[in-house]
This record gives sequence, structure tokens and C-alpha cells, in this order.
Amino acid sequence: MTGPGGAAVPSGATGAPVRVGVSVHAILQSAGRAGTRALLARAERAGLDYLCVADHVSFHDGTGFDGLISATAALTSTEHVPVLVGVYLLGLRHPLLTARQLASISQLAPGRLILGVGAGGEDRAEISNSGVDPATRGRRLDECLEVLRALAGGTPVDHSGEFLSLRGATIRPAPHPEVPIVVGGRGEAAVRRTARYGDGWLGMFCSPRRYAQTREQIAAAAAALGREPPAWYGLNIWCGLDDAPDRARHLLAREMESLYRLPYDKFRHVTLAGTAQQVASQIAPFVSAGARHITVVPVSASPQAAVEQAAAVRAALVNAPPGRAGVPG
Repeated sequence: MTGPGGAAVPSGATGAPVRVGVSVHAILQSAGRAGTRALLARAERAGLDYLCVADHVSFHDGTGFDGLISATAALTSTEHVPVLVGVYLLGLRHPLLTARQLASISQLAPGRLILGVGAGGEDRAEISNSGVDPATRGRRLDECLEVLRALAGGTPVDHSGEFLSLRGATIRPAPHPEVPIVVGGRGEAAVRRTARYGDGWLGMFCSPRRYAQTREQIAAAAAALGREPPAWYGLNIWCGLDDAPDRARHLLAREMESLYRLPYDKFRHVTLAGTAQQVASQIAPFVSAGARHITVVPVSASPQAAVEQAAAVRAALVNAPPGRAGVPG
């Protein structure tokens, strides 16, 4: 399997290269057109391996960012860097329409998009207001994935399922190369979904120990289905970043409480805060657990600082000597 830009997707073995990306949804929302293009170009020049965009329809107070529109903005504002959608609420959209969007994006930037998908659910009203029963969102996502996979080949698709019915549905031209699909989530549903439908798994809000366990479970579940183990293993992790560690924690707590409407203590054990060097050291156990695509979701004093700090995390993590603050030897 090939990844963005035609490069081989890392095997997930402990010796595979580590890629570090940065979440840019805050930049896309706050920097303005000229500022956004400048910051995205800066992220590319800084050596960050990919950009990540988020997706919500109407989260809590109406906050949202359409993942595929955001991905298009990031792709057309840069020259070579891949973009990960992490994660797209596929179950809230019709997969035929999503397949058309993927095909259109692929014509603009072939081989540079990775689609992460998830069931969502942190805000049940977002699900129900989109016309989906929250109790069925997992089954609906599975069916949407089945249809999306079938449509990727460019041949007519007939489908009759619990939620969807298609007759002779076709999307042409088919994306070439095919857009990789990685599954986000935790627990048994994410393991099963990744093993059946995914090219990889995107973890979030978990410990290194849980990350390693989930990765092993996915490989076993894929083998039981007669599939090769997924080749792509990633992690999105919120990071408060500042040269003053106390300020980094304060910035992170304020941002997460505002977005999720929960106390920061609910997230403290699954988020990171400190200087770039300190955060790189805290990420290293996830690399040892098998994560090879690390998305820094940065909270810093400004969008400009967020890009610079994320690049510093990458430098500390990727370039550190074995056994030092970056990847353990």
C-alpha cells in the first residue's frame, strides 16, 4: 500500500520512520486568508511531515469545521505536504456525496489526502440534529464505510442495507491513488472497524499502554478476517506548548474546557503540556508502543507560536539520539 505522495506507508514495526504533523484547525479558523496561507506554508517549510484538520458539524455551542473543506484549503495552500482529516464524522453524511468530494479533492491533490473517520458522540445533540439516532451511529458508520470502499473502485455499486440503498451508484474518475482510510476511536468497536475496513488506526485520548494493546488487538482481529494487519498507526494528542511549562498547562486547560465543556482534570492524564523538549519526551512512549504518525494538536500563545512549537517537538522527537529525550533506543 502507498501513502500520500506515493511514498510507502510505514509498516508499523518499531524501526519504521516517525512522522510528526500538526493540527491546523485553529489556524484555519483564526488567522484570516493571508495569515492562513502564510502559516500553512511555514508549517511545510519547518519540516512538519503533514497537516491535520478536524471535523464537526455543530459541536456544543455550534462550533464546527467541515473536514473536507478544511482539507482542501490546506492542500491548495501548500505544495507537497499531505493532509490528514482526523476525524471525519462519515456517519452524518451520505457516503455517495463523500465519495464525490474525495474524488474531486484527489484531482486537485492526488495522493496527498488521508481520510480519518470516527463515530463521534461527545455531543449527542450534534448526532441527532444531523438526522442520525445516536444509538445507531456505529452501525451507520460501518455501513457508510462499506459503501465508501465499494465506490472507490469507480465501478457501479448496488447496495441494500439497514440505512442506505443504492442502485448503480458510480463515482468517476475514481481517486488515483486511492484515498487511505484510517479509523479513529477506542475500545472494541474501533478494533473491529479498523480490522475490517481500515488502512490504519488513529488513536486519541489513551495511554501508551492502551495504545500498544489496541494495536495488537487490531492486528489479531485483521488476521482473523484474513486481512493483512493495517500498515498505518497514528496518534492525535493535545499538547500545551510554551517555554514556560506552567503557562503551557494553563493554555491547554483553558482551551479544552472551552471546547469540551468538561473540567481539565478529565483530560490531564491523556494530554501533554510543557516545553517542546518535555512534550517530545512524553510522546516517546507512544512511539515505542507503535505510533508512527504523531499529530501534535497544539495550544500555544498564538497560531504562529503553535506552528513553531510543533516544529520544535518534531525536531526533538525525530532528531534526538537513541535513548535521549526523543525516541528511546
